[in-house]
Order: sequence, then C-alpha cells, then structure tokens
Amino acid sequence: MMRFDPLDELPIHQVALPMTYPATSDRHFYDRCIYQAVDHRGEIELITGLGVYPNLGVIDAYATVRVGDRQWAVRTSGARPEDRTAQEVGPYRIEVVEPFRELRLVCDTPEHGVAFDLHYRSEFGAIPEPRHTRRQGDRILLDASRFAGVGTWEGTIEAGGETVTVTSDRFTATRDRSWGIRPVGEAEPPGREVDFTGMWWFWVPLRFDDFAIHVILEEDRDGLRNTNYAVRVWPEESGRAPEQLGWPLPEVTYRPGTRLPLRASIPLTDRDGLTEILEIEPLIGIPLNVGCGYGGDPDWTHGIWRGENWVEGAVYDHEDPAVQGRAAFSLWDHGARATLAGRTGYGIFEHGVIGPHGPSGFTDYFDGAP
Repeated sequence: MMRFDPLDELPIHQVALPMTYPATSDRHFYDRCIYQAVDHRGEIELITGLGVYPNLGVIDAYATVRVGDRQWAVRTSGARPEDRTAQEVGPYRIEVVEPFRELRLVCDTPEHGVAFDLHYRSEFGAIPEPRHTRRQGDRILLDASRFAGVGTWEGTIEAGGETVTVTSDRFTATRDRSWGIRPVGEAEPPGREVDFTGMWWFWVPLRFDDFAIHVILEEDRDGLRNTNYAVRVWPEESGRAPEQLGWPLPEVTYRPGTRLPLRASIPLTDRDGLTEILEIEPLIGIPLNVGCGYGGDPDWTHGIWRGENWVEGAVYDHEDPAVQGRAAFSLWDHGARATLAGRTGYGIFEHGVIGPHGPSGFTDYFDGAP
C-alpha cells in the first residue's frame, strides 16, 4: 500500500509520487547535511551531520569533536521515519526554527564523550552551490544538488567530560546540505573494475564580519577542472547579488613529507579585473574518514543498517600511527583563519589530494611534499 507523508498535504510535489518516495529507485539516493563549529582559538573542532537514505530505509547521524590530539566520536542510526520532516534518530536531533537562518542541534551522548546543545544562526541564509556531478568510468559516482551556509553558534559542547561554552564571538558556523546520488550503505558488487583517477578538492566556506566567501574547486590528476565556483555573498538584508570571483589558482604549502596543508593562498578576481589574495591558515583539523563515516572510514559508513536505536562511540588519538595512516588518504576539514583585504574571517578549509595531481607535484598515492 502506498504511504503518505505530512508533507503531502502541501502543494510542493515535483514528481507524480508521494513525498515518501524519491523520484529514483537508485539505492544510493541520499539527503544529508554536515555542520562544523570552528573555534577561533584552534583549541576544539566539531563536525556533525545527519542523513536519510530513503531507498535503504535508514536514517543516521554522527558527531565528532577534536581537542588537541584526542578525538571523540558517536554514531547513531535507525529506521527512516515516515515523517520526512523528523530529523531525529536516537539521542540526536535537528530542529529547524527558521529555514536557512536558525536551527538547533542536540546530541545527548555524554557517556560516549560527546554532547552538545547548539543554536545555529545565519544572516546569509542558503548559499547555492553548483550541481556537482562526477563519473568513475561510465558510471555516475556523484550527482547532487547542494547549498552551504555560514553563521555563528551559541550553546555548549562537551568533549571527554569537559564542557566548553560556545559563544558567537569565538565560534563560527559552517554547513552544507546535499541530496542526490553518491555511494552509501553496504558495498555492492563492483562489476568491471575501473581505476580511481584521483581527486584534488577545495571546499572553503568563510564568514567575515560583513560578507562571506565560498570557494569550491575540483580537478583530476592532470589539473583539468570539473568544478569551479568562487563567490562573495552579503547578508540577505543587503539585497546585494553574489559577486563572481574568477577562476582561482591556489598555491598550497604542505608539511614536508605529507599532503597536509600548512597554508594556502587563493587569488580572487572580480569583474573589473581587481585581484585580492585570500590567505588561509589551518588551525585544527579532522580527517573525514576518522569518526565521520566518509571516504572509506573503516569503522562506520553512512547508510548502513545497524538495527533500530543503534548507538556507538569511539575515541581516536592523532598520534596513533593507525589513525595517521588512514588520515593520509582522506579529505580533511580544517578549522581555519582567513584574511582578505585586511579583514579577518573564519571557516572551514576542506582540502585533499587523493592520488596523483600533476600541478601539485604528486605522482602517485603515497608521495608527500618535499
């Protein structure tokens, strides 16, 4: 029997299906969000998110906090609720107070070393991102619509039994929501093997006092760019349209022997040809395959059915060679300080070079910077 959702009472349908069902039967269909709390002092970093996988019947969430070299993580999952507006699983929930502008995130798992009650507020609203499509061989690996956001946090974060008071003058908020197709859930038969061609990636949402910068760049191993997006946006009340900022060619300085960035310079050019240099300094970072479920995380992957009311915690030491080994093949979310035209901002510098990338001087999967 066909199932209906409370959203079906509203005139918002886009295909001839109830809101319970995606337009595609692809098992990899997902609808997911990620939030980051960036400490201006670089002492603590939070990454958290929730995902719904309608064709797998799963909803799950995770949260991880790094303090110094120690990182706590919690994951929870269950059966996807019939009400699509319910962003809640186990001890984790997201409340939408005002779409794009104000939300509340709650994670009540102090027994696993992570807990928080945070209010997100943004004067910028949703920042649209270009549709992101990526193929591996002949198959669609990723096809997603997205929006980002920057703002502030207020509330509390608990990590390892210690509680930090979160205030808007010390913590910047970044977020991203995407939906579409990407690998989720249990692994499926791969078919004919196709080589992974590598990935060079920048995702940089930054909040300054009176504007925001958002940069997304992706290239293949030869430096051929398939995604280029660089904009300056102003608070919604200003009424100003986003400003395009050209085709940036970043310069990244890596820690010798690694692919971990020490700093980055990104030239941003406006319509009049004026170029300003965006300088980025990572303060603290979390690899997305450690505690977050991304990129081949060996502990947990988004969309896997673990049963109803499943909750699991983990603790990681960034001095552990095993953690360092897997982190070397991951995208990292670095809480970062940025400067542009004499102004200082904060946000996330998400970056990774997986496999060869000629313009960066990396020739295989294992070499580091000189």
